Amino acid sequence: MTQVSTALFRLGQIVRHRDGAFRGVVIDADPAYAGPPAETGAVASNQPFYQVYALGQDGGFIAYAAESAIEADPQQAALSGREERTWFTVDAGGHHAPRTTALH
Repeated sequence: MTQVSTALFRLGQIVRHRDGAFRGVVIDADPAYAGPPAETGAVASNQPFYQVYALGQDGGFIAYAAESAIEADPQQAALSGREERTWFTVDAGGHHAPRTTALH
């Protein structure tokens, strides 16, 4: 029997890394680890993983994070900067959604 994981975070949701490494917007989700074999470290690979467009001091980057490593950002403040306008639309409620153009 196959076990199905339900993602806790939705596309466009603002999240942060539990140790403060980054804050960003969920842009994709995998039901389990989909990266190179044996590169998850101590993190369980059978949980949802998320691609997060994160903002750092030098601009934006894509982080691939396990569900157990991130949490909803309690501030729920809108991200700022040119990268946000390039990659996302924001509705009246402050929810971010990826633009329809491909990221590649």
